[in-house]
Amino acid sequence: MTGQSQPISLPNSRTEPDGSAVVRVLSYNIRSMRDDTAALARVIRACDPDLVLIQEAPRFFRWNKKLARLAKASNLVILGGGAPAAGPALLCSMRATVERTEDVLLPLTPGLHRRGFSTAVVRFGGARLGVLSCHLSLQTDERYDQGGMLLDRLAGMGVEHTVAGGDLNDKPHGRTFKLLAGALQDCWATKPWGGEYTSEPATPRQRIDAIFASRGIEVLGCGVPLGHAGITEADLLAATDHLPLLAALRVPAVSG
Repeated sequence: MTGQSQPISLPNSRTEPDGSAVVRVLSYNIRSMRDDTAALARVIRACDPDLVLIQEAPRFFRWNKKLARLAKASNLVILGGGAPAAGPALLCSMRATVERTEDVLLPLTPGLHRRGFSTAVVRFGGARLGVLSCHLSLQTDERYDQGGMLLDRLAGMGVEHTVAGGDLNDKPHGRTFKLLAGALQDCWATKPWGGEYTSEPATPRQRIDAIFASRGIEVLGCGVPLGHAGITEADLLAATDHLPLLAALRVPAVSG
């Protein structure tokens, strides 16, 4: 893991006097928990997130028990996802007040993997936030269609402020990445922090994972938490085949 900067600390989670909230959001492809789950939990716990946008959550035998064990080991609870969303999932801290959750299966292209979104609307203090975790297709045209569905889903959540993240299977110059970055803030590009590349952990050379935020949200920093307190290179290498992406966002309070 060379060529990536050592980060200063991101702002801690907090609620401001005006009701706005600083929220820490982690996006992480966990490869169905097939690797070192203790290392995985240590990485997540050290990031101290309010929300975790997971990709490749367990989907088959006893998938819910596996995800529950990860949530408990990470000092979090399950919001939704896993098998009902074909892989994406959401975890949250007890700081979140949950309004609703919904898991969405996307149209299935014959011969390709089923994809889905895990979504929720949550509150932190006076801030209300729509959240979506995704893992987009490897196939170019299907991935682009799913990017449009993602934007439509965010627009239909009935909230002013939204955050979406996940494994895009696309790079910043790609058509789908550009589609999302044109409608939302690409948090890394807006306020880079830590490392940029998320794949693969031993020799990260590409940014195929991203966190996006709607325009009214202030991005305080976003990147791979290399050098972050409590996170070791050994754990990052052992946990899964992606590096995590951590963002701190200031979400305005609901007006009126």
